[in-house]
Amino acid sequence: MMPDANGIALEARDLRKAFGGVHAVDGCSFAVPRGKICGLIGPNGSGKTTTFNLLTGLAQPDGGQVLHDGVDIAGLKPYRIFRRGITRTFQITRVFREMTVLENMLSVTGLAVPDRVARERAGELIALVNLTHLRGEYGGRLSYGQQKLLEFARALMTDPDVILLDEPAAGVNRTLLQQLLEQIHRLQETGKTILIVEHDMNVIMNHCERIFVMDYGVKIAEGPPSEIQGNERVIEAYFGRRQSGVVHAG
Repeated sequence: MMPDANGIALEARDLRKAFGGVHAVDGCSFAVPRGKICGLIGPNGSGKTTTFNLLTGLAQPDGGQVLHDGVDIAGLKPYRIFRRGITRTFQITRVFREMTVLENMLSVTGLAVPDRVARERAGELIALVNLTHLRGEYGGRLSYGQQKLLEFARALMTDPDVILLDEPAAGVNRTLLQQLLEQIHRLQETGKTILIVEHDMNVIMNHCERIFVMDYGVKIAEGPPSEIQGNERVIEAYFGRRQSGVVHAG
């Protein structure tokens, strides 16, 4: 597939989604540059997870477009979006608890390679996240942080172009989180595009090159960390006008 000429890997245009009378996403637009690590942040209930679900086909939009390499994929089934090279992780891990680490890796559908090649790739990715010593362990016996690493590695089995990470730092100890962040940067070095939803501002401000901020279902700000930290509208969304602090990395 030819890449989009304007250098945009994934774009939301006027996305809309309502649940009953609640407009979870209300005309949200942003463009994720190819080969960059970007962040999607906002207060609780701002529409971040719903937006992720719209981007990956887990929810059907009421309106708007989702463009991947310039092609509108809004409304496609998740497996079709997955086959285009877009993958994601979830805030609450979805590993198979009764399968081993290796079996979890091999459970990915759509692997158009021989079993031997799939096993080799699985082994390489397991090693990438330092879980080789646990490759025979059941997923349900891993710590929560280890499950996050497993889910992250499993998402890479099909060598995706765009990787969406939903709260990768949640419940992960600092050592495992550092391992995960190192791998994210290595992926970027190979040309991958990464979009992160995250509440941990240290992760967002120190590792993302561009940040999109949502509130009440719309994008209220966009820019590099240095601009977002002092943006008055962002500060108001997070803290209210009575607070004089900034959104910053500790």
